[in-house]
Amino acid sequence: MSELRIAIVGFGKIARTRHVPVIAGTPGARLVAIADPNPASADVPYFPGLQELLRDGPAFDAVALCTPPQIRSAQAAIALAAGKHVLLEKPPGKSLGEIAPLRSAADAAGRTLFTAWHSQFAAAVEPARQLLASRRIERVSVTWKEDVRVWHPGQAWIFQPGGLGVFDPGINALSILTRVLPQPLFVTRAELDIPANCAAPIAAELALADAAGLPVEAAFDFRQTGAPSRIIRFETDRGPLTLSGGARLTDGDRVLVDASNEEYPLLYRRFVDLAAHGHSDVDLAPLQLVADCFLLGRWREVEAFEDRT
Repeated sequence: MSELRIAIVGFGKIARTRHVPVIAGTPGARLVAIADPNPASADVPYFPGLQELLRDGPAFDAVALCTPPQIRSAQAAIALAAGKHVLLEKPPGKSLGEIAPLRSAADAAGRTLFTAWHSQFAAAVEPARQLLASRRIERVSVTWKEDVRVWHPGQAWIFQPGGLGVFDPGINALSILTRVLPQPLFVTRAELDIPANCAAPIAAELALADAAGLPVEAAFDFRQTGAPSRIIRFETDRGPLTLSGGARLTDGDRVLVDASNEEYPLLYRRFVDLAAHGHSDVDLAPLQLVADCFLLGRWREVEAFEDRT
């Protein structure tokens, strides 16, 4: 395959601001179509849905599924059955159980299934992983807070079943943790604040650990106003390491990495390489942690949420 011809399914903010320009700048990739029920201006053919794209659209090799997670697995199954490679925006679906059949379908068809945890591709994540491998980690704290009205305006699906609520951004922090820490994590406690008119949390306080007893605490909140807070701090035997949004890494007061957002360019290079070889990359560890938070968490009803957009 000399060029990976990609169609985007679901044309919301992330698709427009991240996927479209990055595909245009990725060697070996080309955007050839968009599918979304809401018409929008585009430089490529536009279709109201995946079925119409498959029936009437141009030839293409892969889909980037940027739809809400509640419908993503059904779309992935249709795309794989049609012989397409599939990139799943995060989270890969509304549940853990629906991903295994997709992986089996991709393997049987010799196609790629890629769970695209974009935060794992941030510039400072791999340097942090390498540094932490040489240190004794004593404690980890995570603060991941933002204003839902700014970052998810009008997206009612995020508070519906399967939408994950505050875990939609919080899972980015969990995906970084599962990438950089040397041992798997498990949830020991979760306090979930659920608005009276919603089915998913607007805030969460978590305690996690690994098999060696490493304490990890995380605070996620959609109610923050002003600038977002996205900080992971690792207390180690050689002083603190701090990851800020995945792109900035400090060792004590010394800045080791301070880079622009390179997440999606690296993510798409990975997708092009996977598709060229017909390989899959399916990582369910971040979603497993969220599922365990819902399973083990104590639910606390809080005041109703009004979007006001």
